[in-house]
Amino acid sequence: MTEAWNLSTPQSVEEVYAELLDRAPENKMEPRLDAVQRAVDILGNPEKSAPVIHITGTNGKTSTARMVESLLLAHDLRVGRYTSPHLEKVTERISLDGRPVTDETFVRIYGEIAPYLQLVDTELSERGEPRLTFFEVLTVLAFAVFADEPVDVMVLEVGIGGSWDATNVADAAVSIVTPVDLDHTEMLGDTLQDIALEKAGIIKPGGFLISAAQDPVVAQILLERAQEIGAQFRFEGVEFGVRGRTIAVGGQIIAVQGLAAEYIDLMLPLFGEHQAENAALAIAAVEALLGGGDKPLNQELLVTGLGAVTSPGRLELARKAPPVLLDAAHNPHGLKASARAVRESFTFAKLNLVVGILREKDVETMLRTLAEEYSEYELELWCSHSRSPRAIAPEELAEIAADMGFDEDMVHAQDRLDDAIASAIQDAADRQEFDGAVLITGSVTVVGEARALLGL
Repeated sequence: MTEAWNLSTPQSVEEVYAELLDRAPENKMEPRLDAVQRAVDILGNPEKSAPVIHITGTNGKTSTARMVESLLLAHDLRVGRYTSPHLEKVTERISLDGRPVTDETFVRIYGEIAPYLQLVDTELSERGEPRLTFFEVLTVLAFAVFADEPVDVMVLEVGIGGSWDATNVADAAVSIVTPVDLDHTEMLGDTLQDIALEKAGIIKPGGFLISAAQDPVVAQILLERAQEIGAQFRFEGVEFGVRGRTIAVGGQIIAVQGLAAEYIDLMLPLFGEHQAENAALAIAAVEALLGGGDKPLNQELLVTGLGAVTSPGRLELARKAPPVLLDAAHNPHGLKASARAVRESFTFAKLNLVVGILREKDVETMLRTLAEEYSEYELELWCSHSRSPRAIAPEELAEIAADMGFDEDMVHAQDRLDDAIASAIQDAADRQEFDGAVLITGSVTVVGEARALLGL
């Protein structure tokens, strides 16, 4: 007997989200495209309703997506952006012109496509396959929202990997690959070669590859894929890249050599060398989309677009006295990039870390990285957790931290995240030298809940 699912007509975002959560979670993605392809085919192929800029890589995807979006908006284009995961509310993942899709549109479009999703679920069940996953449904919903509006350009961030990611039913005009490192090894493979092969799958025939500077193994795989399918390719450090940076209040002033011209005196209101490099990727991608890489962008529009960029939870200054920083880095590579930016952009002597990490991550290396990267500060650690069922218990995290280089007397286990944040902030505020700061990091879920607790 075929199993059936009763897809009701939800009346709120919360009800839609509850239905999505009843499906396989996004860290249990199926290595398939046929299910999503079937769903979008039934819906009339909304993934083909606008040109696509597709983004993969290990770190920097969301920030780069937001920069691409802001640059396109400055060119008076209507933009649909799909990113993941969300910090606080699921509608953040599907943005229209820089703002989360409205609750009304999110619920309405979901209700319209629900019968077709049920049809695909039934077909999958009849073949003995799992029904559409959380991420697969959300991806189809994003395409449907973008087609309904409609948008001029879709900016899509992969969930995990590339080749088998649900977003890869779209044919990208421009494919961006941010720096590739080890992450999600349980799904993508435990070598750079394995991961690069998976991520290279978003490069499409006749498309345009824009790649960050990569490990030689990764760069060779991307290059061979582009050459094999006839895609143009440009690499950071070869054809484009950051030419200069100056620290400024609220961010940095950068100069970028693009594909078609050099652009100077660009205010980027984000911290860190890695964000400047993300900006170079975004500029090159927009040049590739709008002018085939041969036509310079208008300097005034470029200044406007970059100047309007925000990236919540990415080394975000939540409070100034004492400084409270939020950073969603969740792997060693990301933590190292954030640490470089902290050392470069801020001055303090005492750093209080509030950390929560999900179980599938490389926990020991992450904690060792934090201890090593911030060794120049007087360091204190509050181990806590988010509400995610995948979160490591604070006591277990504290034990690992003591083994990974933290002074055991300066490590605390706090079950409630709000208590951990309050304790860390109070300790920094009590410094008579006014030289204390707080950094909340380790996972997107912890940073998302921290933003809500801090009223952001």
